[in-house]
Amino acid sequence: QVQLVESGGGLVQAGGSLRLSCAASGRSFSSLAMGWFRQAPGKERESVAAISRGGGITYYADSVKGRFTISRDNAKNTVYLQMNSLKPEDTAVYYCAATPTRYYGDSYGDHYEFWGQGTQVTVSS
Repeated sequence: QVQLVESGGGLVQAGGSLRLSCAASGRSFSSLAMGWFRQAPGKERESVAAISRGGGITYYADSVKGRFTISRDNAKNTVYLQMNSLKPEDTAVYYCAATPTRYYGDSYGDHYEFWGQGTQVTVSS
């Protein structure tokens, strides 16, 4: 089993920045591909970003390209999501997810076996 705990959410004004963290435990972190997803009220969950086990390959949704950066520190068992130039439409609960069965993270939620509890991000206009 893998336990994931997100942190770093909060309330920020449009144009501001936040950095989300997701700490993993229960399995070798370097064996996990990781992803970030979000879900806004009344909307379906959507992929935000993903990163391969080694950190060298990343994926971003078009809506966040150029504004968000996913990274990982395998020594600290943590994946990060740096969010800059935030917009009100980025408001959502953000979840990190992990899969031990794929080397590359991707945008398909069904490919991830483990999920965190989520952290709220609210961007005011």
